[in-house]
Amino acid sequence: MTATMIKEFRLPDLGEGLTESEILSWKVAVGDTVTLNQVIAEVETAKAVVELPSPFAGVVAALHEQPGSVVEVGKPIVSFEVDDAGASNGGNANGGGNPTAVETKAAAPQPEMPQSQTPQSPTSQAESPEADATPAKREPNLVGYGAVVEETGRPVRRARGLVQAAATTVQARPKSDDVPAERPRSTPPVRKLARDLGIDLQLVPGTGPGGLITREDVQNFAGEPEGTSAVPTGPAATGERETRTPIKGVRKFTAAAMVQSAFTAPHVTEFLTIDVTATMELLTRLKASKAFEGYKLTPLTVAAKAVLIALRNNPTLNSRWDEARQEIIQFNYVNLGIAAATPRGLTVPNIKDADRLTLRELATALSELTDTARAGKTSPSDLSGGTISITNIGVFGIDAGTPILNPGEAAIVALGAVRKAPWVVDDEIAVRQVMSLSLSFDHRLVDGEQGSRFLADLGAILSDPAMVLTMV
Repeated sequence: MTATMIKEFRLPDLGEGLTESEILSWKVAVGDTVTLNQVIAEVETAKAVVELPSPFAGVVAALHEQPGSVVEVGKPIVSFEVDDAGASNGGNANGGGNPTAVETKAAAPQPEMPQSQTPQSPTSQAESPEADATPAKREPNLVGYGAVVEETGRPVRRARGLVQAAATTVQARPKSDDVPAERPRSTPPVRKLARDLGIDLQLVPGTGPGGLITREDVQNFAGEPEGTSAVPTGPAATGERETRTPIKGVRKFTAAAMVQSAFTAPHVTEFLTIDVTATMELLTRLKASKAFEGYKLTPLTVAAKAVLIALRNNPTLNSRWDEARQEIIQFNYVNLGIAAATPRGLTVPNIKDADRLTLRELATALSELTDTARAGKTSPSDLSGGTISITNIGVFGIDAGTPILNPGEAAIVALGAVRKAPWVVDDEIAVRQVMSLSLSFDHRLVDGEQGSRFLADLGAILSDPAMVLTMV
């Protein structure tokens, strides 16, 4: 019978040097046949929810982590049973390739052979001239990097009889007494329930798949009948005066980034209140125009375009301080960051080369950016590389603030709420639509004059959009 091989897939570095990710859900189960680059799991990093594609075509032999587990980069998360001949085309069989994949053999039962007829080990094969003549091909080790699909002429195996043997081969690893015990397998709601009840999950036997600790296991351990909800519905229901939430994921990353920014870059914040009646009237006309039919236009859309135009005359605000090289890097492009409040916390995805977009293209990009962020699907690449940011605090009814710089950027603009207010027009009091702008900038990069000129230009455009003709 044809020999098979167990391929172990280790959690890859999903970008930005992140050291761990949480398994949100598996899209496959043990025994499922998967194809190359098929999505097998959703994982959450400190920045985004990412879909993991399968680096192999074969049968899922074992899932080493349960949903809710926080896994360190480089730790095995899933094993596949793949065809030996097909797998040997990958990088590992030739001594190179993907560091996140580890292979072991799991062959079908065969009669014993004399030693002289024993097949060569993978090591001897790799050292043979035939193996050296075959160029090494990398296997995928990062999300978005697809493996090379090759026609082997052999169908994907669906022999369920070898799945259990494959899983046993991978999981039956010797354990040292010096190795600390693994974190109990459970889901976030179950861990919260255990915390609420004051139960150490290390003491709770798991009855779920692979030893997973279920809600019923925790309730039974606590001596509560099944079906009884032990999750507090509020302080009045339990008498508790505090609620503790683990700091992880986006919240943990944001906190660290904001502390770093606040105590590294000397912040200066300036404010400007302007009459945006002309801009709001322009927005109304654009929405009624056939040229913008089907486009989502908001004050943020126009303000974002105004920021991009104001940067042309004030490029120092589109720069970065390189501490290691003691250099100021001025960008000749604009990756415009937009702060987005999501169920996972604050994220700042950015629109690449936003300065090259027309108003319609910018409207589309903003709409896609916010929809993706709220769905928790923003990719790590969209969360890095920003050069200047906007935060629209006006949607919460806030007039002004002192925004903290996104790390690595020189400036951030906060847009306040648009309100009707008394305003002096031609020496007469009139009701106008008014907005406050807040600009924070890194004083190492941006002088007060430069920051003030940028804010004045931005205010001039939003006060009278026709002023753009004098700036471009």
